[in-house]
Amino acid sequence: MHRILIVNGPNLNLLRQREPETYGSRSLDEINERLTAHAGQLGLDVSFFQSNSEGEIIDYLHREGFEADGLIINPGAFTHYSYAIRDAIVAVNLCAVEVHLSNIYSREEFRHKSVIAPVCRGHIVGFGAEGYIMALSFFNKPKGDI
Repeated sequence: MHRILIVNGPNLNLLRQREPETYGSRSLDEINERLTAHAGQLGLDVSFFQSNSEGEIIDYLHREGFEADGLIINPGAFTHYSYAIRDAIVAVNLCAVEVHLSNIYSREEFRHKSVIAPVCRGHIVGFGAEGYIMALSFFNKPKGDI
């Protein structure tokens, strides 16, 4: 059974309350419940982590990444400047998929650059919570194929 880490960065704990017209009306707990159910259908084991602290995200990746088979990460605002999170993904050698609820390329110019995407296998933006489902489905394959 694949173990997939699902990491969410700053302010994603405020989903449903924070700009629902941009980020949707589901809370992070509701998204995680849906992902848990979908992972069960796919035979995947998921672990969730959210932090508003860059260092905590890095520590989590260092602690859990070597034992995981994949990573789904929504780095939030860290997307645009956290070379430290980028380096942590590389250091633990995880196959990663970056997910964003909104289409970062249709928003403010500063959101158009991801320093995380180049070290990820894929990049899913603009599909709301469904983007996490898409990313999770990617990991539904034999271990050697990830």
